[in-house]
Amino acid sequence: MAAGSDVVAGFYTATQARDAGAILALLHPEFEARTAPGLPFGAGGVFHGPEETLARVWGAVFAEYDTAPYAETWHETDDGLVVVTGHYRGTARSTGRPYEAEFVHLWRVTGGRITWLHQYTDTARWHEALTPA
Repeated sequence: MAAGSDVVAGFYTATQARDAGAILALLHPEFEARTAPGLPFGAGGVFHGPEETLARVWGAVFAEYDTAPYAETWHETDDGLVVVTGHYRGTARSTGRPYEAEFVHLWRVTGGRITWLHQYTDTARWHEALTPA
């Protein structure tokens, strides 16, 4: 893997471990996240900065789901864009229902830190897990 992919791989390791400090250490101070509109609990949208994204996206998700992203395919372009596909797997805490949602993540790494994320995921799967059986 190239350097950008190594940094991104560290993000997946940190999120699977729910290590907020490690996540923050990987993010550039001017980090921007564009997450899938329709994600539950206000986690979808545009977020600026590591702390805002940690609180409003990953914090919101981890509070409501026992979940993590699992990368399956990796592609790095000549200009440094890292494209990762995979699945989120987990359980909604309120219902105990498991879910699996496909994702595509587009990452930009600059100077050894993540500066940008654009996330696509099947938000319907996230919502289905919140519906009692």
